[in-house]
Amino acid sequence: MKVEIWSDIACPWCYVGKARFEKALAAFPHRDGVEVVHRSFELDPGRAKGDVQPVITMLTRKYGMSEAQARAGEENLGAQAAAEGLEYRTSGRDSGNTFDMHRLLHLAKERGRQDELIQTFYRANFAEERSVFSEGDERLVELAVAAGLDADEARKVLADPTAYADEVRADEREAAELGANGVPFFVLDRKYGVSGAQPAEVFTQALTRAWGERPPLQLIDEGDAEACGPDGCAVPQQ
Repeated sequence: MKVEIWSDIACPWCYVGKARFEKALAAFPHRDGVEVVHRSFELDPGRAKGDVQPVITMLTRKYGMSEAQARAGEENLGAQAAAEGLEYRTSGRDSGNTFDMHRLLHLAKERGRQDELIQTFYRANFAEERSVFSEGDERLVELAVAAGLDADEARKVLADPTAYADEVRADEREAAELGANGVPFFVLDRKYGVSGAQPAEVFTQALTRAWGERPPLQLIDEGDAEACGPDGCAVPQQ
């Protein structure tokens, strides 16, 4: 069974939702049969790469909140994250364009390190003091290496703005086609969608239902044919 997760590094509920989903998956009896794939979704795709500003400023300008409301929201998110065992800085964070991080996540998918990289990005953005937006490409290379990627390969991707750009845009188009207008958005076997950072119990129910409704294997039997089994291999008859 495949679970696809559309998310953005700048999305705090994606950070929390991933932890809740993983709690459900860890307790799921068939977890070894579940493939998890992370898909790209930018909350602010038109934002310039150099446009970096404090999170509180971004919230007040983009959503029309007062500064007090924005700070209260961050405190609430900090409490929600802590309940899942996550660190979360409620002040002093900044925000910016995430396109290059999504491009690196597609590289990481090809190298089998996608989950490691997205978790590294989340931790760096939400828990660490250093910025993932204002320190340039070498900061992203550093994080890519921490997740198990090759530094030179990561630099090569970042130096070429077309590298994996089509893959990111394809993910975003697909999200729109599936009706996702926010993240996190979880799709189970292209049959069920779960929107938002739901409680672990909701993910457990979704996993159980999707697993139980998988179609049984249909065997095409064209008569006896040679095969190998526990007792050895069939000997061709003349």
